[in-house]
Parts: sequence; structure tokens; C-alpha cells
Amino acid sequence: MPRIGLLYPGHSAEDDYPALETRLRGRVDPPWELPLVHTSVGEDAHRVDALLDLGSRSRLAEGARTLLAEHGPDAVMWACTSGSFVFGWDGAHRQVRDLEQLTGRPCSSTSLAFVDACRSLGARRVSVVASYPEDVARAFVDFLAGDRIEVTALHSNDIVTAAEVGILGQDDVVRLVRGADLSGEPDAVLVPDTAMHTLQWLGDLEDAVGTTVLTANQVTVWKGLDLLDAVVPVDGLGRLFANQEDRT
Repeated sequence: MPRIGLLYPGHSAEDDYPALETRLRGRVDPPWELPLVHTSVGEDAHRVDALLDLGSRSRLAEGARTLLAEHGPDAVMWACTSGSFVFGWDGAHRQVRDLEQLTGRPCSSTSLAFVDACRSLGARRVSVVASYPEDVARAFVDFLAGDRIEVTALHSNDIVTAAEVGILGQDDVVRLVRGADLSGEPDAVLVPDTAMHTLQWLGDLEDAVGTTVLTANQVTVWKGLDLLDAVVPVDGLGRLFANQEDRT
């Protein structure tokens, strides 16, 4: 069975992953395992200096060693968007190469997963709805430009900490996504924060905007499976997973 090890910073929406395992039990064969290790956090802040520290080599290395020792994953995901894209296009790739060298496993990050998910869907024009303050959200836009993904609109929500994002409920998240600017006719709406619960509401989010929605926790799971060529069609996980019917 595919075992996707998750390196997750702090505590906010990490329960999205075991809840997904429970919902899919008996529906996916072979079953997915999503063991998670919390990486350390200096300051919980959506601020560039704090995010560079959050995604530092030493913090990821410490978490990766624990993940290997306790769970023996087949692949490893750095389950954090802002703690990867703040390093820029080259820096995010270097971050993953360092993890691969340390773990000896295929690795990726949530930021790179967004890019690969867009490629899989042929989504080259996107609208971004970010929980972050404007400057951090702009860094995500700049990151996407590394793969020539055009951001037709950006809506930032100025939420300063992951802890605040983690307490958003279904109505809050649907309202946030409904705030996406669709005037540029984007191929998808991107919601880049693993601190936000989304995995159980993907159908509601796509219904709210009438188009594909890609969320951080969703693309993280998808990319971890993709590293092992283990993605299969699954109802309830949005068009990204439904799209697998065209690939199988």
C-alpha cells in the first residue's frame, strides 16, 4: 500500500489527513497511508522571515529523520505551501532535492504539487484565493510564474497565523473561496494553505465557484501518490482526482 509520509509544520489542519484515511477506508484499494510528523515552528506568522525559518533545512531534516525512523514512508511530502514558495522557484526545488538526499525517497512539496496538479489538468490560467497577507500571497504568484502559470486574479485575506486559519469552518472556507475573482475565466481556483481544512468540502468548494478548485491539502495527497504512480479516481476529492479517469 502507498505510504505517503507528511512533514507538517505545527498544529492547525493536520487532522484533515487522518480524517481522509478514515473516509476512504474500504473505498480505495490498496488503501493509502498518510503518516504525519510535525516539524518545529519558531514563530507562527505568515511573514516572509518567519516562513523562511519554518522551511529551513535544519527543521525539515529533523522532521524527516523522525518520519523515516517511525513510519518508513515510500515517499515524502513537505506539507506546507508558504514554507516552500517563499524560497522561490529554484529554492523550492533545492529544498526538495535536500529532502531526497536525506531520505532516499521521492519527495516533493505542496507548492510544487500545485504546479504539477495544474499541469495534470491543463490549467494554465488560475485565480488565487489566499489566506495570507498580500506580500506573502504575491510571493506565491511569483512562484507560479516559474512554470508560466498566469494568475488572472489574486484575493488575499490577511490572516496572519496558521492557527487562525486552522479554526475556519466549512461556511468560512466556502465563503472565502466564493470570493475568488472569476472575471478572467480561469481554468482553476487555487487555495494555497495547508493550515486550512478543505479535504471534506472539496465538492462544496467547486460547486461554490462552478470550476476546478485546487487546495493545499488536496494537492499534497495527490502529489504524494503521484510520486509512486499510485493516483486513482476517487469521488469527493474534486476534479483533480476525478480527472484520473482520463489518465488510467
